[in-house]
Formats: sequence, structure tokens, C-alpha cells
Amino acid sequence: GVNMLNGSLEQDTLFAPGDRARVVGSHDGDAITNVTMSDHYRLGWEAVLAAAFALFLILFAGRTGVRALASFALTILAMWKILVPLYLRGFNPIWIGLALTLFLTVMIIGLVYGFDRRCLAAVSGSFLGIAVTCVLGVIFTDLFQIYMASIFLGASGAVMDLSVDITSAVYEVVEKRPDLDWREAVKSGLNVGRAAMGTMTTTLLFAYSGGYIALLMVFMAQGTPLDHMLNYKYVAAEIIHTVVGSFGLVTVAPFTALTAGRLLAGGKAKIPGKTVDKPASGV
Repeated sequence: GVNMLNGSLEQDTLFAPGDRARVVGSHDGDAITNVTMSDHYRLGWEAVLAAAFALFLILFAGRTGVRALASFALTILAMWKILVPLYLRGFNPIWIGLALTLFLTVMIIGLVYGFDRRCLAAVSGSFLGIAVTCVLGVIFTDLFQIYMASIFLGASGAVMDLSVDITSAVYEVVEKRPDLDWREAVKSGLNVGRAAMGTMTTTLLFAYSGGYIALLMVFMAQGTPLDHMLNYKYVAAEIIHTVVGSFGLVTVAPFTALTAGRLLAGGKAKIPGKTVDKPASGV
């Protein structure tokens, strides 16, 4: 076997005796003419890691863990079987990405909550936050002269996570205090959102920059000036990812707090000593 090296420590793969490698072979009839080692063979340990993750998730979360695994598998299949093939066929990447993101948001939150008021509240907040992220992504990729249609797709996971956190918090408050006015429920959701936004924006920074540590080391070792680094296309792309995704997080918090407060606590009227349902309009 031949291991072709490019002289790049980031891209080259080095093998030692005893390693298992995936190879690409060339044939002339039954005779092997050339064998090139492409990379280490990792599928076995990847399967072990996936099985361990599924086991611990089910042991910890029970039925919710099973639904979470179902949403995980649904997301992978949707991206692999729908998103990527449609992109390759030339469909509009922004509209296809947005439609798939909204579809997955409904299905994932529905699998976690069930299709009830909590699901409607979290989905509504997520939709609004993703829409803001999409609009800003389209605007700033044009201003930065960078083509990138997946900004809102990358940020949608954090947006969805924050909307579910706020919805769950409002739901628990309303369950403990059924007499709570919807305005107070909205305030509680906003307080939870303010506390979560501080760490969620940093989470986006870690998520997007983690894969570029080696590149940052190269820049630092070469003494690249900071203004040059920030002007590179791929660095500017990560800045857009992080900042525009953070805009989505900032907007999803009040949106979700408002929808959760109205949907989960809006049907109750506060009366001293007891709580009754508000009569329907016209009754």
C-alpha cells in the first residue's frame, strides 16, 4: 500500500505498524495493480460510541430518551436523504434549508413534548428565532461577499434548545401556580431566557471555533496579524455563524416567553381563593 503525503500535518495521515487502514484498490482483472491508504479505519469504534450514547440516554431519560434518539435519527436521515440531494440538484438552498429546518423543529419538539400546547409554544418561538437568523444570514453573507445558505441551519439547534428550556420553565411555573396571570408567566420565561442566553452564545462560539484550533495555531505560529486573520473568508464565515446565530438566540427568548405565557397560562383567570377557566368568546 502507498500512503501519499502532501506535507501538511493537518491533512496527512500517518500510520504505525498494527494500525487498521481503509484502502482504495485499483484492479486489472483479478490482479491488484495499486493500493492507496486513505485513512484509519474507525467504523468499529464509531459504532461502539453510538451504542454507548444510546444506552446511557435511554437509561437516564427512559421514554424521553427513546424519543430523543428517534429525533436524532430523523435529523440525520432528513439531511442525508433530503437536504443534500436537493442541494445537489440545484434547488434554492435557502428555501430548502429553511423548510427542512422548520419541519425538523416541529418533529423534534413534538417527539420530546408530544403535540400539545407546550409543543406549539416552543415551535412558535423557534420559528420566529430561526426566521430572524435566516434573514440576517442572507443579508450579511451578501455584505461580507460570502456565499453560505446554512447559517440558520447551524444555529437552529441552539435556538430550539433555548425555546424548549423556556417553554419547560414556564410550564412548570404554571403547573405549580395555576392561578398565575399570563403576564407573570411571560416575565418568568424572560428571566429564564436572560440567564440562558449568556451561556448559549458562548456555546455557539465554542461549537464553531472548535474545528479551527489547528488553523488558529498556524496563524499564531506564522505571526499573522489579527486584521489579516479577520479578513480571511473562512474566518469571516465563522464570525457570521457565531454572531448571526447569537442574534437568533437573543430574539427567540422573548418570542418563546411570550408564546409560552399566552398558550400555557392565558386560559386561566386569577380570582381570590380559586382559579377558574376563562369563558370562551361569545359564551
